[in-house]
Amino acid sequence: MNHDRELHALGQSLWLDNISRRILDDGTLARYVRDLSVTGLTSNPSIFEKAIAGSGLYDAAIRARGDDPVEAVFFDLALDDLRRAGDLFRPAYDRSGGADGWVSLEVSPLLADDAQKTIAAAFDLHQRARLDNLFVKIPGTTAGARAIEETIFSGVPVNVTLLFSSEQYAQAAEAWMRGIERRIAAGLAPAIDSVASLFVSRWDAAIQDSVPAALRNRVGIAIAQRTYRVHRELLDSPRMRALIAAGVRPQRLLWASTGTKDATARDTLYAEALIAPGTINTMPDKTLQAFADHGRIGAPMPADGGDSESVLEQLADAGINRARLAERLQREGTQAFVKSWQQLLAGIHGKRRRRAIRSIAAAR
Repeated sequence: MNHDRELHALGQSLWLDNISRRILDDGTLARYVRDLSVTGLTSNPSIFEKAIAGSGLYDAAIRARGDDPVEAVFFDLALDDLRRAGDLFRPAYDRSGGADGWVSLEVSPLLADDAQKTIAAAFDLHQRARLDNLFVKIPGTTAGARAIEETIFSGVPVNVTLLFSSEQYAQAAEAWMRGIERRIAAGLAPAIDSVASLFVSRWDAAIQDSVPAALRNRVGIAIAQRTYRVHRELLDSPRMRALIAAGVRPQRLLWASTGTKDATARDTLYAEALIAPGTINTMPDKTLQAFADHGRIGAPMPADGGDSESVLEQLADAGINRARLAERLQREGTQAFVKSWQQLLAGIHGKRRRRAIRSIAAAR
């Protein structure tokens, strides 16, 4: 049994934080499913920007879409890839009764501060996808919380992205529960799935030069431990028990940003620390392969948060305000996705423009 399979045996799902036409065409993703127990994947604008800009595999599809709006072209390309990936994960989806086997696609990050447009975009993507195991990703901002509730109420499964603290997670979970409770009150089927994605390693990358050596590469894990405690408390609450009794599957907690960014740290640092039953760990390729090769399986994350409060007290003693930093990381994460989104659309436009120039030159 390899280490990735051991994670599944402990009750944690393993997803890939990547998608590209290359790993679909050359069989890499199918091999991950077969050999490394990968049962889902996530995507974001940065991942698709690298995939499309760095490959000619999308060029023919871009040409075939003529002068369609660039954003519409992108979503067509992305959905083509995600349908293929979704087919690979369909057995996991069916085996788990829909608890596993998902792929994710993000709404335009330009909509992060506009709840109504986010709601409309999420519903449109879900309708266009025609894919049972697709999560629509919505950022867990203040506007995003309003969009999450309405999107869940409309029956669209949601991956809440860009969460950086237990407080942001709690807001996202509350939005999901309100949407579900409204469905129950309206007599609608209540089982609309969702995951809440907490970003981990970006904490340590942001503060590595501002904290004592004893805190290096420990804060992201402490944030995850604290969030896991809040998550477990929510699962045990009367409110959640009532939802479960009504046939609802609880929103799952997903660990995102789990690749090690500090070259001096162990490359499986976060994968090893974030083992927790009932959760999902989405890993980039390098981390996935490293964990399969030499990852260590230790005790699962403690439900009571372990030493997280002590670590976070040390963070405060170092002069860092945790709430303000969480807000900054969420804002910077949104801005980074906006930048990748703009580069992504510009890259598609550039490929189309170069094709037009070559066509004109050939005609002469």
